[in-house]
Amino acid sequence: MTDAPLPSSAPQPSPAAIALPPCAPDPAALRHQHLRLAHLSERPWLHEEVARRLAAKLEPIRIEPTDWVDWSAWLGAGEGLVAERYPQARRWVVEPTPELAERSRMQARAQGGWLGRLLSSRPPVLTEPVAQAPWPKDGVQMLWANMTLHGAPDLKALIGAWHRHLAIGGFLMCSGLGPDTARELRGLYRELGWPMPTIDFIDMHDLGDELLQAGFSDPVMDMERLTLTWASPEAMLDELRTWGGNVSRGRMAGLRTPRWKQGLLGHIRERLARQDGCVALTVELVYGHAVKPEPRARVAPETRVSLDDMRRMVRKPGHP
Repeated sequence: MTDAPLPSSAPQPSPAAIALPPCAPDPAALRHQHLRLAHLSERPWLHEEVARRLAAKLEPIRIEPTDWVDWSAWLGAGEGLVAERYPQARRWVVEPTPELAERSRMQARAQGGWLGRLLSSRPPVLTEPVAQAPWPKDGVQMLWANMTLHGAPDLKALIGAWHRHLAIGGFLMCSGLGPDTARELRGLYRELGWPMPTIDFIDMHDLGDELLQAGFSDPVMDMERLTLTWASPEAMLDELRTWGGNVSRGRMAGLRTPRWKQGLLGHIRERLARQDGCVALTVELVYGHAVKPEPRARVAPETRVSLDDMRRMVRKPGHP
């Protein structure tokens, strides 16, 4: 999130980029950041904290999954929390890149030990896109996608994939950064005439609309704001890099100079420091929960419905 371009060198967006929503990151930048995040020494603290908060929202849900997909599992940091809630459920892992998939495999090997290898208890790890899903044909009962909403090159397509992989009656749990995240830093960049240091994170109401358009029902949206503090601007920028870096379109290609970075640190000290000397930043967290309902035929002059969907629609309640 700290790689800010200078306005005079910012490339003009392509027509294809203009058609994308503001929350869509640059695919090349996102690929670079995924590669970097796969080599972090440990998972981001914020991701682990959000996973705990998202897991707490499972408590009132009465559906007991037999199979669940852990989407972007290594960065999502939710495997232990979900396993505690659903100890009998079978876990499947999907990662956005081969490097993150390998990181998930390494973690499973470290946690499983010799007994896990003997019992083959480690979950299968797949890489997007999932063409041939190994889980049950009808889908899984839960898809968990913690801190994924701001890291998708095409969020609409991703939500559509989540819908396809869920079984009828299955549910989605997702989260990500909201639009007030880093608002102090974004305001500073705006005052200095620099392009934004982050993408425009999706609003929870827009996320609810996307879920409905994808075919989900009964979306429940929630958000909360945190104020995080650091002892120095350097510590703040180091922490921000673990959240995903700057993947916004229009940033200047290449690295900033040491002189530019020192100027940025000075601006942060001047504008973002509190009376106690710490620098503070707002973080908005957005949560989404939705269910995959029974299919419904759309009203049109000609409507085509698969045989399986037709059977589901005419099946009487209580009959297999």
